[in-house]
This record gives sequence, C-alpha cells and structure tokens, in this order.
Amino acid sequence: MTKPFPDAICVIIAARNAAAILPAAIRSALSQPGVTEVVLVDDASTDDTAAVAESAGDGSGRLRVISLKTNRGPAAARNVAIENSAAPLIAILDADDFFFPGRFEAMLQHRDWDLIADNIAFTRTSHPQHQPQDFQARARSLSTIEFIEGNISQPGLRRGEIGFLKPVMRRSFLDEHGLRYNENLRLGEDYDLYLRALVKGARYTVIEHVGYGAVVRPDSLSGQHRTEDLRRLCEADAAVRKTPGLPEDVAAAIRRHESHIRDRYRLRAFLDSKKRGGMAEALRFALRDPAAMPAIASGIYSDKTQRLRPAQADVAPETGFRYLLPGVPLAHK
Repeated sequence: MTKPFPDAICVIIAARNAAAILPAAIRSALSQPGVTEVVLVDDASTDDTAAVAESAGDGSGRLRVISLKTNRGPAAARNVAIENSAAPLIAILDADDFFFPGRFEAMLQHRDWDLIADNIAFTRTSHPQHQPQDFQARARSLSTIEFIEGNISQPGLRRGEIGFLKPVMRRSFLDEHGLRYNENLRLGEDYDLYLRALVKGARYTVIEHVGYGAVVRPDSLSGQHRTEDLRRLCEADAAVRKTPGLPEDVAAAIRRHESHIRDRYRLRAFLDSKKRGGMAEALRFALRDPAAMPAIASGIYSDKTQRLRPAQADVAPETGFRYLLPGVPLAHK
C-alpha cells in the first residue's frame, strides 16, 4: 500500500521552443506520487511547445498549459505558474530535464525545512539506460554562506555549483515573506530567489539521494546569456546586501559573489566592445574602467589556456551519469 504524502506537490515547468524535449519532463512529473498539479508556462514559443505539452498529459486533468503572448523570461513564467497553482509544495523542473522515479518519497521523509533539494545526476539523455546510484537519503542543512560560496564557479570545474540544485519549496514560506522570482533576471533567477529566502530565515535541507536528472545539452538556454544579464545579476546581489540587519559574514559572502559576477560582466563587455569596433574600441572601454583590467586580463588568459587543461567529462562513460554531490551507497549502511 502506498504511503500517503504529507503535502500535495505542484511541478512548475517554464518552457520556450521546447517541443522536441518536453514530453519526457512532463511524463516524469506526472508519474510521481504526490504530484497533484503540473503547470507548464509556454513563454511565447515560436514552435509547437504548447501543443506538444498538451499531448503529453496522462488524462488525469493534473496538467495545465498556460501560453504567454510575449516572451517574458523564465522568472516571469515561473511566477505565472506559482500564481496559477495551489499545492502547498512547489517543485521546479526545467523543460529539458526529468525526475527519476521515487524522487519525492525520498525527500519527504524529512521534516522541518522550507526548501529541500536532492542530488542531481547529469546525463546526456532524458531516457538513460540505467538508474542512478542508490545513495542514502542522508540530510544536512545548507547555510546561507555555504550556498553563496557554492555559487561561485571555479576555473576548470564544470556544472558543479550548488545553484544547480532544484529544491522543493514550501508555498507558505514564500507567501509569508512575499517571495517570488525577480523578473528582471534572465540569469541566476534561481540563485537570487533561494538567497533571498535564506536571508529571510529559510531552512534549506539537502539530501544525497538522486532524484533529479539534468540533461547536458550544448544548446541549453541556461548557457546562452547576454552581457546585460550579468549586470542585472550584480544589481540583484547588491540589493540583497542592503537587507537591514544582514550579518556581516553573509554580506561579505554576497560581495564575493557579486565581484565574481562583475568580473564576468567586465570581460564580456570588453569582448562586446572588441566585436563592435575592433581592438581600438575594446582598449578605450578598458581604459575608461581601469578596475576592470585584472578581470579582463585574467579572463582572456583563462580562455587562451583552456585547451591546455585536461577536459572534464560531462558524465562518466561507464555509467552515463555524473553526480553533483558525493553520496554513500545504500550498500554501505
């Protein structure tokens, strides 16, 4: 007999031009016990995203597809989904990803959290031939500083930031603190929401059990950001730093993340200047902002020497997976 779930779950999917990849995501969400709603927001796609989404339903009436007339970005699309759903728990699913069977059973064994995330298995396909490693569902708390530091990428490390975690969120906590996605952001919108939740006192739990499958795609929208998107993410960090009563160690961590993003922005702006007007315009840009020179020089050096560093595999060839977090296999209990 299936154990009843303590709370119903809404799965939210923001999609744009995702007709070719959507069915696996939707079906994996609908197959999860405890899911009472799947809300997909089609962000003004120019392909058949909405029609394909509708056809992926299971006839239970739990799937709702909402189409936006203008492209508003993933943050706005997710806010629309939140406002058009009612379940007390909210789970985010990217359109090109999927859930492994039993995801929520493992997560909801744990209590006393406002956000809870599980381990991620990176893979090259939404239909892997094998199941991921069966890790124990051990839980630990994620501090605000650990979360921020885990979102500062390191040279030579690929897709390893804690920001990739996809926590389930309690709607009551979001509503109590007036938290929604920042619609000015098209990059780092998840990081920004979770950071603001942590600053408001959210209890963030992470378990080792693997329940989320992230498909590694070279054309992923998350990897196609604009220079302007980096600038806006810097502004979002600066806004959180101004929170009254923010502990100094948290403010310092946010400053480090903000500096990291600003360096990326300066490099991209320099390269944009070079593309528009050649090296002369790029040099004029650099001279207008001497503080940008170290970031520009470091970024160019890193790009030039990338080929000299050993490449890191997206997934392990022997298993077809790579895990975001280390874990202890159940056999070791």
